[in-house]
Amino acid sequence: MSEENTTTVGEQTEKRETATQDNGEVMQHEAENGSTKQLSEYYNYEELHSRPYITPDSEIPENLLHLCHSFGYDSGRRGNLQLLDDNTLIFIAGNLLVLLDVSTKEQRYLRSCSGGGIGTIKAHPSKECFAVAEKGIQPNIIMYEYPSLRPFCILRGGTERAYCFVDFNQDGSLLASVGADPDYMLTLWDWRREEVMLRCKAISQEVYRVSFSPYNPGLLTSSGSGHIKFWKMADTYTGLKLQGLMGNFGKTAATDIKGYVDLPDGKVVSGSDWGNLLLWEGNAIKVEICRKGGGKCHAGMVQPFALEDGQLMTIGYDGVVRGWDFESIDTADSTGDSGRFELEPMNELLVGHNVCLSSVVKSSQPSDSFICFAQDTGGAIWKLDLSFTYTTPDPECLFSFHAGAIQGLDVSRISHLMATTTLDRTVKVFDFLAKRELTSSRFNQGGTALSWAPTLVNQIGSLLVTGFEDGVVRLLELYDPQRLNVVTGRIPKGDAKLRLKQAFKPHRAPVTAVAYERNGEILATGSSDSTVFFFTVGEKYKPIGFVHVPGPVQALEWTPHSHGENRLLILCQSGHVVEVHPPDPEVQRPGITFHLPELSSRAFRFRSIKSRIKREQEIARRQAAKDEKQKEREERLKESKQPDLEPEEDKEEVEEELPSIFIPKPPSPLYCGFYSSPGHFWLSMGGYDSGFLYHCQFSEEQDQDPLQRQDEPFDFLPVLNADDDPIRSFTFSSDRQLLLCGMHSGSIRVYPLQPGDHSLSSMQAYWALSVHDNQYGHLRHIRCSYDDLLVLTAGDDGNFFSFSLLPPEELKKSMQRKKANVPSPRVGLENEALAQDIEDPAACSIESEKQKLDKDRLRREAELKIAAKRKKLAELNKKFQQLLITNQSLPEHVRLKPEELQLHPCFSEQAEREKAQQVRLVREQVAWEEERCSIALRKMQDWFKDSLSKVVTVVAICSDHRISTYSLPTLPEHSAQLRHQTRPGWPEGDGAAAAEHGRPRVEPAKDSSILEEEDLPPPVAGSEGVKLGDRQVERLRKAAEKAEQARAKIEKRKQEWAQLYAEKPSENCEDPQDVQAIVEAKENLGDLKLKSDKDFTMPKHLRMNAERKSTELIGLEEKIREKQTEMNQRIVALRDSKVRLVSQLRSQTQQVLTVQLRLPAHLHHPPPTLPAILPEETPEKRLQFNRATLVRYRRLRDQRVQSMEQDEQEDSTYILAQLEKEVEREEGTLSHSASSVTREEEEEGAELSELEEELRREEEIKLLHEQDSLLEQMESSVWQFDAELVLLRHQKLLLDWQLKLADLRELTLYQELLLLKEFERREDSMQENLSARTKEEISITSKLKEYNEQLEVKRADIVKLQEREKALHAAFHASLGEENKFEEFLTKVFKKKIKRVKKKEPTGNEEEENEEDSDDDSDWDDDDDDFDSGSDEEGAALDDVCPPGCVPALFGNTLQLRERRMDLEELLVEEKKSAEILRKECIMLVKKEKSVKSSQKAAEDDLELVNREKQQKINELDVVVPLRLHQIMFVVNGSVPSDQSPALVLDMTELTRLQDRIKQLQEEKSQQKDLYIDARKQYVGLTHDRKDMKVKIEVLEKQCHELMMMKFGREVDLEALQTLSGNRRLEELKQEKLLREAAYAKEIKQWDAKVEEARDRLMEVTRCNTERVLCMTTLMDKNRELERKINASQRKMGNKSQDYRRGVDQVEIQRLQGLVKTQSQQAEALRREIGLLSRKGGHVLPPAQARLPPITPLPNPTGRTKTSTQGPGRLLSQVKAPDSSRQGVNQHSA
Repeated sequence: MSEENTTTVGEQTEKRETATQDNGEVMQHEAENGSTKQLSEYYNYEELHSRPYITPDSEIPENLLHLCHSFGYDSGRRGNLQLLDDNTLIFIAGNLLVLLDVSTKEQRYLRSCSGGGIGTIKAHPSKECFAVAEKGIQPNIIMYEYPSLRPFCILRGGTERAYCFVDFNQDGSLLASVGADPDYMLTLWDWRREEVMLRCKAISQEVYRVSFSPYNPGLLTSSGSGHIKFWKMADTYTGLKLQGLMGNFGKTAATDIKGYVDLPDGKVVSGSDWGNLLLWEGNAIKVEICRKGGGKCHAGMVQPFALEDGQLMTIGYDGVVRGWDFESIDTADSTGDSGRFELEPMNELLVGHNVCLSSVVKSSQPSDSFICFAQDTGGAIWKLDLSFTYTTPDPECLFSFHAGAIQGLDVSRISHLMATTTLDRTVKVFDFLAKRELTSSRFNQGGTALSWAPTLVNQIGSLLVTGFEDGVVRLLELYDPQRLNVVTGRIPKGDAKLRLKQAFKPHRAPVTAVAYERNGEILATGSSDSTVFFFTVGEKYKPIGFVHVPGPVQALEWTPHSHGENRLLILCQSGHVVEVHPPDPEVQRPGITFHLPELSSRAFRFRSIKSRIKREQEIARRQAAKDEKQKEREERLKESKQPDLEPEEDKEEVEEELPSIFIPKPPSPLYCGFYSSPGHFWLSMGGYDSGFLYHCQFSEEQDQDPLQRQDEPFDFLPVLNADDDPIRSFTFSSDRQLLLCGMHSGSIRVYPLQPGDHSLSSMQAYWALSVHDNQYGHLRHIRCSYDDLLVLTAGDDGNFFSFSLLPPEELKKSMQRKKANVPSPRVGLENEALAQDIEDPAACSIESEKQKLDKDRLRREAELKIAAKRKKLAELNKKFQQLLITNQSLPEHVRLKPEELQLHPCFSEQAEREKAQQVRLVREQVAWEEERCSIALRKMQDWFKDSLSKVVTVVAICSDHRISTYSLPTLPEHSAQLRHQTRPGWPEGDGAAAAEHGRPRVEPAKDSSILEEEDLPPPVAGSEGVKLGDRQVERLRKAAEKAEQARAKIEKRKQEWAQLYAEKPSENCEDPQDVQAIVEAKENLGDLKLKSDKDFTMPKHLRMNAERKSTELIGLEEKIREKQTEMNQRIVALRDSKVRLVSQLRSQTQQVLTVQLRLPAHLHHPPPTLPAILPEETPEKRLQFNRATLVRYRRLRDQRVQSMEQDEQEDSTYILAQLEKEVEREEGTLSHSASSVTREEEEEGAELSELEEELRREEEIKLLHEQDSLLEQMESSVWQFDAELVLLRHQKLLLDWQLKLADLRELTLYQELLLLKEFERREDSMQENLSARTKEEISITSKLKEYNEQLEVKRADIVKLQEREKALHAAFHASLGEENKFEEFLTKVFKKKIKRVKKKEPTGNEEEENEEDSDDDSDWDDDDDDFDSGSDEEGAALDDVCPPGCVPALFGNTLQLRERRMDLEELLVEEKKSAEILRKECIMLVKKEKSVKSSQKAAEDDLELVNREKQQKINELDVVVPLRLHQIMFVVNGSVPSDQSPALVLDMTELTRLQDRIKQLQEEKSQQKDLYIDARKQYVGLTHDRKDMKVKIEVLEKQCHELMMMKFGREVDLEALQTLSGNRRLEELKQEKLLREAAYAKEIKQWDAKVEEARDRLMEVTRCNTERVLCMTTLMDKNRELERKINASQRKMGNKSQDYRRGVDQVEIQRLQGLVKTQSQQAEALRREIGLLSRKGGHVLPPAQARLPPITPLPNPTGRTKTSTQGPGRLLSQVKAPDSSRQGVNQHSA
C-alpha cells in the first residue's frame, strides 16, 4: 500500500463497495459456527483514512509531504505492542499504526481514519485480523484483515471521545471495548455483524484494561485507577444484561491495577503498586501473596500476564519475569491476621537492570509457545524465551528507542544526520536518509536541549552541544570510528561514535536552550533558573558571564545576518522577551562573579489583546450586518412601485452585550518566536491567547521594572483553526518560501510564503496533517534538512518522523548518489585523553565555583592577617616584659610606678568602646547560631537530663529503713488532645439538624392577591372640600376612645386565656417529677442479664468506643501519676526536713562542744554521731558544679594524663570518680572539724578558793544541765524523724498495693482499647451510615411536614375559590332577575367556553413582538371562529352580540361575569394541579420515609450486632482480681475448688446495696399504692367537675345565641362589635352625599325646564310636518293623474320601444341586486367582528376591506338629491326604496 494516502482531516466515508443481505446472512451463519472465512466485501481504505486539510481555493497540492519513516516508539502507552505473526509486530505511533518486520526491520503504515489519533489496538486470536480503536469525536473501531490490511468491519457509537482498551474473547466471536473520559462506556460487540450486544458505564474513573475470562465466556474483568470490577452477562426477564461487582479492597490499601489473570475456578490474580500479588475471590481479596519473610514479589508495579503449564507468569517494573506455582496460589490462604501468604517463585528471568516491563504478547505458534515479545517503558522491545530450561537463550533486545518526550532535536548543516535527546539520559544520532540509528550515548542525567554546531564553528559538522537537566552543558564530538582504525590500527565497532570533548555546568536548573551567535564566536545557553550564560567559542569554551532574565528561558534567537546589529532575543516562558547585546569576548572581567550587569538590554512583557481583538471583530461584524440590512432595504424600495413612500423604521433590536476585556491570570505561556526586522519580532502564545501570531516591538521607555511592564503587540495575524491549538515550534525553508509549524495538537502546518515576506502578510492558505498524538503529542521540534528535501518532526509522545517534499519515487532517484557522511576524526584524537565529565548532579555551577574560590581566598587572606597581628602582639608583649624587668632593677626613687606604666584613661576608654562595638557586631552576627545552639542544648537536656528519673531515697538515721520516690515517666503529649477530639460519624449534630429541619417553611401561595375578593369596590378618594361639624368630630372621638378601651380589655383577656392554656398540660403530658423518677429508676434498675449473655444489649449511653476508652485510660494514668506525685512530694518534704535536721544537729553539736570546753573531761557525754546526707538523697546535686569543681576536674585530668594513657572514655569515668571522692572527703573533714577542737587553755596548778570553788561547781551544774538538754533534744529529733519515715514508708507500701491494682486495671483497659480500635473502623462506617439515614429521615420528615402545610394552604385556597365561584353564579342569577325572557340566552353566554389568550407581563421583547403579531390577528380571528363553532355555526357567532330587546348593560355585565368566571376556573385548575403535585410529593415522601426507616432499622441492627460482637470480645479478656480466702464463698464440699471459672465475682458494697435496696423498694411500693388511691379519688372528682362545667358552658352559649338573635337577628362577633369605633371616612361620605343630593336636585330642575321647552319645539315641528305631508299627498295625487294620462298615450306606441325599455330596467335590477348582496355580506362580516370584539374584551379595528362602489343619488319628492351618510343598515333600506318605487311605476305603466 502507499505510504501516504490522505484526505480532508476529520472526513470519512463509510460505505461498502458491495454489501448484500445474503452476504450478511452468510457472515452470521459462519459467526455462529465459529469459523472465520475470507470475506468478499471490504471498505475502501482510500475513502476511509484521514487526509490533510487544505485551505479551500488554494493551489497547495494534496501530497505536499510524504511520510518516509518513523523513528520512535511510544513506550509509555499501555499495551502498545501486538503480534500478528512470528515476524510482524504492530504498535501505535501518533496518528499512525506501524507494522514492523522483526527480521528485515521494514515498516508499513496505516493512518488513523478519524484524524484524532489511535486509542488502542488488539490482534484477533486467530491472527487473521486486528482491531484498531481510534480517538476523536464519536470514534470507530475498524477491523483490518491481515495480511491484506483491508478494512472489512466498522463498529460505530461505542464511546464519545476515545477508546482506551479492546479485547476479544477466547474464540474471537465477541469484542469488548471500554471508552475513556468522559463516558467510560463498556461495550460488547458482535463485531462480525457490526452490532452492539450489551453496553453500560464501566466506572467513573480511568480504566486500564478489560478482558473476557478464557474459562467462562459469560464473565469479564476490568481494572484501572484504584479499582477492579467483575462483570457477568446475566439473563434477566428483560433480556441479557451486564452486571458489575466492584472489588472491595478491605483492609488492603487501594491500588491501581494494570494487570490480572483469570483462574479456572473463577478467582482472579491481580498486581499491585507495591509489588505483591492479590488473589481475588468473589469481589474481595482472599489473600495477599508475598515472598518469604514478607519480601515483595517484584520491586515496584507487578502485572500477572499468563497462566501456563502450572505456572502463573508475572512481570514487574524491576525488569524480572517470574513464574509462580499455580496450585499454591489457587489454594492460598492467610495463616494469621496479616492476610498474607508467603510463596517463593519457581522460575525467574532477569531481563535487565534498567528494564521496566509493562506488557507481554505471546507467540501463537505451537512450536514457539514460550517465545514472548515484551514492551519496555524504557524504550525497548525485547524477545524473551520463557521455557526456563538450561538451554534457554538470554533475552534479546530487538529494538531500542527513546523513552518519553523528545526534548531536543537538530540536524546537521552539511549531511543527512539527525541528533536527538530525551530525559532517558541518552543522546542518539540517526542517518534519516538510510532510516537507521548510528550511535547512542548514555549519561547520568536526562537531556533537555540540543543543537548542532554551525559550519562557522565546526566545518566538518561533528560538534553537538547538549544541555542536561542538572544544568550541565556537554560538547560532544561525532566521528567515524572506522576511519580512526587507519590511524591507530585498532578495529572499532559501529558506524559512528560520540566522544565527550568538554563539560561545564553554567546553570543550577535544566538547560532549556542553546544557540550559537551568527558569527560563531559566542555560545549562549538558557535555563529554567532564569539565567543566560555566554561562552567564548574555541578549542576550549571559556565562560564570559551571564545575565538574569525575568522568567525561565524558553528559546534563544540570534539576529540573522540581514540585521545590522548583533543581538540575542531571549524568550521566557512567562511571556517576557529580552534583547541583549552580546558581550565582548576579549574584555577581561576580574571580579568575584560572572554576572554581567553592564550589558545593555531591552525588555518586553506580553499583555493579552485577544479579548480586544474579539471585541473589535464583533463590532465589525455587527456593523457589516447593519450595512447589509440597509442595503437590502434600499434595494426593496427601489424595486417597489411606490417610490414616494418613506422607508419603514426598523424595529429596535436589543443588541447583545459586547465581549468584555479579559486579561488571563496567570499570563499565557510563550511557546516560540522569531525576528521579523530589527527591533520587531513575532510571538506565538499558548493558553487563552492562542489563535494569533502577535507582532511586537520593544518600547522606547525601558526605565520600568521588567516584572511590572505591560506591553501590547502593535499588530497581529490570525491563525485559522488555532484557538485551542497554538503553534509550538516553527522553521523556515532555506529560501523562506515555506513556513513549517508544529502545533500543540501534534499536527504539521505548512504555509507557503512570498519571497521576502518578513511581515507574513502572505500567511493565509495552509496545508495541515495530524501526525503525532492529538492529546499529548505536542509537536515541539520541527526541522528541515540542509537541502530542504526532508522534514523532521518530534513530539512529546516520543515519536519522531521524517517526511519528504518529493514523492517517494523522485526522492529515491535524487538520493541514489547521496549518502549521509559521518565526519572523520580529528588528527590526534586517538592520543587525546578523555575529557573530564561532571557526574555529580549536586556539583557546583561555574558561578558557584567562582564564588566559592573567592570565599576561600578571602578566608586565607584573613588567616594570614590574623597570624601577622598575633606575631606583632607577641613581639610587643615581649618588649613590655623586658621593660618591666628593667624597671624593677632600677633604684626605687627612679623606678616607675605601676600607675605610670598604664595608658591614659582616654585610650583605654576608646579601646573599651571599640571592643564593645565589635562584641555587639559579633553577637549580632552569631545571634542566629547562638539561638540555634541554645535550642539544641535545650533539646539535649530534655532528651537526656530531664528524661532521667531523679529518684530520691531518704534513709532513716537510727535504722536501716529507707523510702524512695517513684520514677515518673513523662506523660504523652496527645493525652490532652484526645479529650477534645470528636469522633466523626457520631450523631452529635443530629439535634441541631433536626431543629433546623423541624422549622416549618410554608411559602405563601403564588399570586395570593388574585385569590382575594375582587368584588370590593376600589376606595374612592375623599373630597378635599368636605368638612365635618364639631358634633360629628366629638362623636367620632368618643367612639374611638370607647373602642380602644374595649380592645385593650379584650387583649388582656386573650393574654390571660393564652397563659391559662399554656399552663394547661396536654393529654399526653406527664408529670416532670414522675419522668425524672422513671429515668432514675431505669438508670438504677439492675439488668438481670449478664454482659456475657448472648442477647445482652448495652444501653446507648453506656456503649464504649475507642475514644472513650482512651479517655478512661488516660484518666487512670493521670490518677496514678497524681498519687505518685503526691507521695513524691511528701518524700521530698521528708528529705528536706532531714536536711534541716542535719543542719540543726550540727549547730547543736557545736553548742555541746562549746559547753564541753568549759566542763572537765570526766563530765563530758559523747555527742551522737552526726548523720550525713547521702548522695542518693540529693541526686540533683550530681549535675551541679561551680568553677572550683571545674578547676579541680582539670587538675585531676592533667594528673591522670601525666600518669598514664588510657582510653578517653575510661579516663573521663575515672576522673569523675576521683572528683566525687575528694568532694566527699572535704565534706567529712568539714563535718568533723568541730570535734577536733582542743582546749587551748591549760589549767594552772594554782589552787582555787572556796568561793571560787563554789562558783565553779555552780557553773558546772548549769553546763551539765545545758549539755544534757542539748543531747536530749538531738536524740528526740532523730527519733521523731525516724518515726515519720516509718509511717510514711507504711503509707507508701499501701499505695504500692493500690498502684499495682491500678496497673492491672490499666493493662485491662489497654487490652480493651486494642479491641475497640479493631472494631472502630467498622463501627465508624456503620455509625456514619446510621447518622446519614437519621439525617435523611429528619430531612424527609421536615419536607413532608412542609408539603402537608402547603397542601393545607392550597386546599383552603381551593375552598375559597369554589366559594367565590358560587358567589359569582349567585350574582349572575341575581342580575337576571325574575322572568327574564333572555335568561336562557344570557345563561348560555355566561357558561360559554371560549379560547382565551393567557395574560403575561409585557417584557421588552414582547412589546417589540406585539407589532409583529398584529399582522396575524386575522388568522387568530379565523381560529377563534373555528373554536366557537358548534352545532349551529351561524348562531354561535351571534352569541356574543347583544340581541335586540336585551338591555346592553345586562349583556355587558354578563360578559364581565363570564370573564371573571373564566379567571376563577383557571385559578381553580392551577391550584388543583399544584395541590395534586404536592399530594404526589407527599405520597412519594411517605414511601421514601418508610424505606429510610427500614434502612435505618437495618443499620441499627448491624450496629447492634457489632456492639454485641465487641462486647463478647471484651468479655473474653482476662481480668485480675486479687481475693483473700475469706472473700471466696464459692465452696464445694467445704473446700475451695481448683476450677473457679463458674464463680461470679461481685463487689461487696454493691451486694450490700442491692440487699438494702430490696427493703427500700418494698417501702416505696406501699407508698406508691397510697399515692395511687389518692390520685384515683382526685381524678374521679375532677371528672365530675368537668362534666358540670361543660353543661354550664352549653347553657350560657345557648343564652348568648338567643340574645344575639333577639338584638341583631344573626350571630355577630362581639369583639368586633365592641371594638367598632366611629368611621370618619363614613361620616365624610355621608356629608358629601347630602351635598351632592342638593346639587343633583337643582340640576334636575334645570333639565326639567329644558325638557318642557324641547317638547314645545317638537310639537311645532310636528305640526309643520303634518302640513307638509298633506301637501305631499296632494302632489302625489296630481302626479298619479298625470302618469295615467301619459300611460294612456304610450299604449299607442309599438312593441319595439316597449322591449327596449324592459331590457334597460332588467339590467338596472340585476345591478341593484348585486349591490344588495354585497352589502349583506359586509353586514354579516361586521356582526362577526362585533362578536369577536365582545369576546376578546378589546377594541381592534376591522381588517382593511375594499371600498364599496359609490351609490347613485336618488331623487326625492322635493327634487333635491341626497347622498347616504348612514350606516350599512340605513344604506340597505335606501337602496331597496327606489327599487320598489320603480317596480310600482312599471306596474302602473303596464
